[in-house]
Amino acid sequence: MRSPAIAQVPLHGDILVMKRYAAFEPAEYIAWHRDDALVREYREMIARDADRARVVARLDEAQLLDLYRGLVRNRLTDIALKRMVRQGVISKAWLGTGEEATTIGPTHALRRTGPLPGRETGGVPSRDIVAPMIRNAGACHEMGMPVADILRSYMGTFDSPSHGRDGHCGDLDTGVLPPISNIGDVVPVVTGIALSLRLRHSNAVALTWIGDGSTKAGVTHEGLNFAAVRHVPAIFIIQNNQVALGTRLDQHHVAVERGFADWPAAYGVWGGVFDGNNVLDAYALTALAAERCRHGEGPALLAAETFRMGGHATHDEAEARRTFSGELFSRWGQRDPIALYEEYLVEEGIPRERLADIEADAEREVTNAEEEALASRHSRMPPPESAVQGVYAE
Repeated sequence: MRSPAIAQVPLHGDILVMKRYAAFEPAEYIAWHRDDALVREYREMIARDADRARVVARLDEAQLLDLYRGLVRNRLTDIALKRMVRQGVISKAWLGTGEEATTIGPTHALRRTGPLPGRETGGVPSRDIVAPMIRNAGACHEMGMPVADILRSYMGTFDSPSHGRDGHCGDLDTGVLPPISNIGDVVPVVTGIALSLRLRHSNAVALTWIGDGSTKAGVTHEGLNFAAVRHVPAIFIIQNNQVALGTRLDQHHVAVERGFADWPAAYGVWGGVFDGNNVLDAYALTALAAERCRHGEGPALLAAETFRMGGHATHDEAEARRTFSGELFSRWGQRDPIALYEEYLVEEGIPRERLADIEADAEREVTNAEEEALASRHSRMPPPESAVQGVYAE
């Protein structure tokens, strides 16, 4: 059992288990130090809503540590991609640094095992479907895709999920729909998937993320409205990281103070806002949404408040620093979703040594994946004849 009492567990100051990589992580993460007020706020956020608190209370230690593993795996995969950019292996990468909790929490709230919908046998529940944006690549490995496949997709190798055709990564066999470059377009696609689930009488759900910028796309509104009218089992998460490419939220969204809290009511659907840097808050609200969807009460529209700790991609990080003040980066840097969750777990009585073992295991996994992907780059690039395979006409 987890201990609910903070005072019973000795704290260890600023000692973090998660390694820092000065060449690849934001300076604010390298300089991170424990802020007692933020750690206390992290815990209070979970307790603020009784329904969410009950969801979190049901998590056992293994599930809590699995969330930690997912966060660390996500961060280390981004670091591997950034290293590949610096070494000239790939030209650029779209990272989720600072937004990991917005991806990992919701993904873990889904059913991540079992057959795909339509393939159920013997009453085994089917797995849910996710459609990540490219910044939500952590959903890929948490749904069961090998990390090496994410790296292979960037390299365009023939043994990548798209056989070298697209850097967007997904694999429907694990319930992951590859991202769509025009991000708003994924909303009607996921709505269609969710409608098919409903017509099959499946209790699976479909989930996707929408950037704050792509909320302004007409196709997003059309998809959300259709989903609401048809009561489909879909969860849409508006991932408000405060910037659309290089356009700040206040430049394209009038009600900045309210964010997207009013949007569920505008479509007549259930929803809420969660702290996008608090993996437990993200998990809890998504779990509640999934439960409603399974009982025919979908869709749900959730909003995550988070921050992009970098550029739109690795090539424009300097532009990101010009777009926002250093004070804003510093404020969000102190809310590193991994560091805060680590402090929460330690206060729950989990030894830092156990967290260190999990990180070391994740590090080995990502290192091995990187070696596999680099080997594919040398020996498994697409043959010329593959250019006419898998197309509508030859």
